Amino acid sequence: MSEKQSKSTAKKSTKTTKKSKGLGDTVEKVTKATGIKAAVDWFSDATGIDCGCDARKAKLNELFPYKSKVLCLEKEEYDTLQEFFRTFDNREVKEKWQEPLSKIHARIFQHKYYVPCTCSPKEWNRVIQDLKKVHKEYEGA
Repeated sequence: MSEKQSKSTAKKSTKTTKKSKGLGDTVEKVTKATGIKAAVDWFSDATGIDCGCDARKAKLNELFPYKSKVLCLEKEEYDTLQEFFRTFDNREVKEKWQEPLSKIHARIFQHKYYVPCTCSPKEWNRVIQDLKKVHKEYEGA
């Protein structure tokens, strides 16, 4: 192997790509890889008009984040879920459970806290299914 080949191989192997936090990061990577970003940057520099790429990237990351590592339940959260699942009738999430379940879900799945609307049973079903999985893992099942 020549010295030139060895240097180019070393450069390639040390290059690292940052993991995408959300859709905005992925869109940025695609536009860089396809050359679109370079063209937009050139046009922006030539005209003095901001392309809005950074704001769009941040907004897309906020709206469509990629799931990160799931945190472990704390003992109090486990106890809350234990009581909830013992009394849950598989139909409606009663008002007294909505805030605690939403807080637990937001913390362990690391997303912004919100309480789904009671008119959104699909959203509540997803939250409950996520919490069931974590609850069972905590029990070692």
